[in-house]
Amino acid sequence: MSDIAANFETTIKKIRRAERAAGREEGATQLVAVSKRQSIEAIRAALDCGHRLFGENKVQEAQAHWAEARKEFPDLKLHLIGPLQTNKAADAVALFDCIESVDREKLADALADEMKKQGRNLPCLIQVNTGEEEQKAGIIPKDLPAFLSYCREKCGLNIAGLMCIPPVDDAPALHFAFLKKLAAENGVEHLSMGMSGDFEKAVALGATYVRVGTALFGERD
Repeated sequence: MSDIAANFETTIKKIRRAERAAGREEGATQLVAVSKRQSIEAIRAALDCGHRLFGENKVQEAQAHWAEARKEFPDLKLHLIGPLQTNKAADAVALFDCIESVDREKLADALADEMKKQGRNLPCLIQVNTGEEEQKAGIIPKDLPAFLSYCREKCGLNIAGLMCIPPVDDAPALHFAFLKKLAAENGVEHLSMGMSGDFEKAVALGATYVRVGTALFGERD
């Protein structure tokens, strides 16, 4: 698993280089290591090289990966980066430290209820469907101001920023720049954007989180 340690070192160097080139403060962008469908051995290799911020797509898989590791690594931070069903809201609030995929009123309601029950106040990101793709989750841009207001004022959620997944066939930088503009217009700080193939462009355009899997762990089975 020494290649995983090398991959982390290389990726973090690229992030820092992109920050410098964009005139951003070093460390402004955090690396979310996407551990979905990874073996326990691969995850352990990432932990052994000191990384503590991970992203998971599914609640059940995240529980399998992290329930025990949480006891051993109290500084571990977990982000839910995939779609969340409302019937999994309780488990998600219990396990994760940030929910990046808030995308509808029913989910905002469920998360707010669970956070009150569990005494947690997790930061959340709104997923924005920047390409307005019918098959993709996320709020369409014109509905963002009203949805943000709903999440904050009706539900009391701590909305810390925005997340997007650009359309596969579009230039990602266009969507990253658009998400940055939406964040500025709506007064939110964090931007979760950029994956293995385009994270340096995302850093240049203001990403505070980049979600990287393949570049760290290699191709998944």
